[in-house]
Amino acid sequence: MTQTCVNSICRDPEDIFRDIEKKITVNNPAADIGMIRAAVDCAVKYHEGQLRNDGSPFVTHVLEAAAIAADMGLDEEAITAAVLHDCIEDTDLTYRDIKNRFGRTVADLVNGVTKLTRMQPMNQEDEQMENLRKMLLAMAKDIRVILIKIADRLHNMQTLEYMSDEKRRLKAFETMEIYAPIAHRLGMQKIKWELEDLALLYLDPFGYKEITDALEERSKDLKGFMEGVEQKIKNRLDDWSINATIFGRLKHIYSIYRKLYTQNPDIRGIFDLCAFRVIVDNPEDCYNVLGHVHDMFKPVPGRFKDYVSTPKPNGYQSIHTTVVGTEGIPFEIQIRSREMHRIAEYGIAAHWKYKAGQAGVKAGDEEKFAWIRRLLERQQDSEAQDFVRDLRIDMFADEVFVFTPRGDVINLTAGATPIDFAYSIHSEVGNKMIGAKVDGRIVPIGHTLQNGNIVEILTSKSSSGPSRDWIQIAKSAEARSKIKQWFKKEKREENIIHGKSLFEAELKRAGLRPTDVTDERVLPNVLKKMAVTSPEDIYASIGYGGMTATRAVNRIRDEVIKSQRPHGKTVLDKLNEKAEKNERQKPEKATQGVLLEGLDNCLIKFSRCCTPVPGDEIAGFITRGYGVSVHRKDCPNCIAGIEKDGGERWIKADWSRNIAAAYSTTLKIIAKERTDFIMDIAGVLTGQNAKVRSIHVKDIEGGKSKATVTLDIKDLTGLKNIMSRLSAVSGVVEVSRFGG
Repeated sequence: MTQTCVNSICRDPEDIFRDIEKKITVNNPAADIGMIRAAVDCAVKYHEGQLRNDGSPFVTHVLEAAAIAADMGLDEEAITAAVLHDCIEDTDLTYRDIKNRFGRTVADLVNGVTKLTRMQPMNQEDEQMENLRKMLLAMAKDIRVILIKIADRLHNMQTLEYMSDEKRRLKAFETMEIYAPIAHRLGMQKIKWELEDLALLYLDPFGYKEITDALEERSKDLKGFMEGVEQKIKNRLDDWSINATIFGRLKHIYSIYRKLYTQNPDIRGIFDLCAFRVIVDNPEDCYNVLGHVHDMFKPVPGRFKDYVSTPKPNGYQSIHTTVVGTEGIPFEIQIRSREMHRIAEYGIAAHWKYKAGQAGVKAGDEEKFAWIRRLLERQQDSEAQDFVRDLRIDMFADEVFVFTPRGDVINLTAGATPIDFAYSIHSEVGNKMIGAKVDGRIVPIGHTLQNGNIVEILTSKSSSGPSRDWIQIAKSAEARSKIKQWFKKEKREENIIHGKSLFEAELKRAGLRPTDVTDERVLPNVLKKMAVTSPEDIYASIGYGGMTATRAVNRIRDEVIKSQRPHGKTVLDKLNEKAEKNERQKPEKATQGVLLEGLDNCLIKFSRCCTPVPGDEIAGFITRGYGVSVHRKDCPNCIAGIEKDGGERWIKADWSRNIAAAYSTTLKIIAKERTDFIMDIAGVLTGQNAKVRSIHVKDIEGGKSKATVTLDIKDLTGLKNIMSRLSAVSGVVEVSRFGG
């Protein structure tokens, strides 16, 4: 089975198998090694001759993924599936072959991972939502599918340097957006940190290097500081006969990166770079150690969290406290039992056991995975953009823990309101809510809940149901989804009226008329594209909040323009037809990166109303004395101008093939009014290496803030990437371009 690796880092397959054996012996000594050995031989046979980008045998990848799965403590079926996870897609081995040789469970796991592996680059929001839906379905059926996929993704990220720049960024972005959050939600902190750091290396290599260089520069001082703190804690606990393991570590690079680019522009201004863990034998000792720590060091007010008595939803338990040492340097100490530490490192993989191919579900496990079921339910009526944003919120949001009047603990998204609390109890409680009490006092329904609050929901059978305003007030995706469901079910006629009004207003803004959509030659194509049976379905969806009017119009604009035929041609047809007549006159030399029909060495300016960038479809308007103004074709001014004069002063324009320059464009960001909004926006832009010309923020009506950002962009792909990142910022409800 010996094979030669071009990449010196690549291990021999036999060495990897011996590593898997050792890990299984420690984590699962009763496992069937023979099954795994047979799978390894099968993978070596069927992957023979296949090489990775670094020149190493492809089989080493699947074996390394299996080694990571073994390190997680997974059972023999999952490890076997990890070894075979690329066989169905990349070899002649079929599902039936695997089922006959290794059993249905292993075949189902391989098939589930294969579907996830076929995920396409996420340049289409609808496609991304469909891929995520498949992933959630596979997770809901057998959680081991995503654990194997995470092992696969981790090894891919560890060897990402051999891929092209574009593929590296796509994989890194997908990892940061999807896989790291899922690892977090499953409680797999060790793997989450490694995925984030590896993704950051390729998303912002300069920022990554800046941090690693600074840490290297300070490594000697930090090492001495950590050794001193460790010894001081150890001596105190030894004196009190508390058995404990103490170790310090530098915070992982991505956590420093986030703090660096959202709070402080200089890494030298970040003091709490170190964190310490104290691992003890039992939960009681956690609190004993806490008392000693607070006696030795000065605790920082407001920086204490007890996740031992109130675990996180993913099962994480630990006491967190931030203290200040004698040197005046703040640092965090985490205190947990050995069992808590095992779960914190590997999450759900640490205690998910299987017997005879059946899941050994423990009490409470059903609720652990209820979030998967809730996500699946919500995506049925969500727009792709909303679903992906909500997924990130559900995965990464900090929690606030509050109590029911009976003393039950309810965990909610940070910033949650009584609305979120009510809908977390039950849909009917939320739908019939008329008010709320917090710690015995009546509060507004938009009141922000704090840790430890006792919340009581006041309900009435005669309640007319939730208000539309609640969708904007609620912080959790679950509450917003349930409110939308109520309006969808109970208020269809009202939704149609409300939605039609919003839709027609948006059509007008886009330079279209309602009759353009309802025209008998256009309507069938529009309905097919929107996957509905009547215009009322579109209006109703907009009315209850399942879709925004802007996105509805954006989806059908091209269909309307393409299908409408006044006098046999659309205004854009006229523009293109005119351009075709003069195709031979197109200059070979571009001006400012733009080729203009029949013109050369002409003064060009880019319109401020729509700020086009390479990748946009563009048209040129011949001004009187000021050259040619370049617009996006979907710019309302372009559409209205061509309609008005028949396109006489409009000419065809294209981007040249080789564009090195950057182009100024402007974004509009609407968000719920809050502190640090501008800092978070600036942090995202800095993290994307965006050259920002200006940022202006002002408060607008409805408790919202509006940010106008002008930046230099090289192409449309880069702009969409930045817009996607900005959409994920907490509180952001809309990110759009001017003029479209």
